[in-house]
Amino acid sequence: MGFVGEVWRLMRQEELPGEIVIDESEFPWLHGRFAPAPTFGAVKPWFDESLALVEAEEFERFDDSYDRIAAALTLLAPSGPVAEFLLHISDGRAWFRWSDEPFDAV
Repeated sequence: MGFVGEVWRLMRQEELPGEIVIDESEFPWLHGRFAPAPTFGAVKPWFDESLALVEAEEFERFDDSYDRIAAALTLLAPSGPVAEFLLHISDGRAWFRWSDEPFDAV
């Protein structure tokens, strides 16, 4: 598939919390190996909390929790930053969907 092998970067301002090497593309989701940088520890609890809320089907609480991730982090495709993304990270894996436009506009 077209995305397999690409490296996507998770950014927190000028810091790089980690990179995702895409190894599976299942529209609309991309999946890959997550390589955390030392700075990932500061945001890892955010991802742990948001995934736990999804698994518990507490979607309203998830929205509030995920807002922190969306406000503080940027996802960079090989071509540059994406407008919006929904990213989960757990056990060395990342899976996400993204858009060049805000989700509300799509």
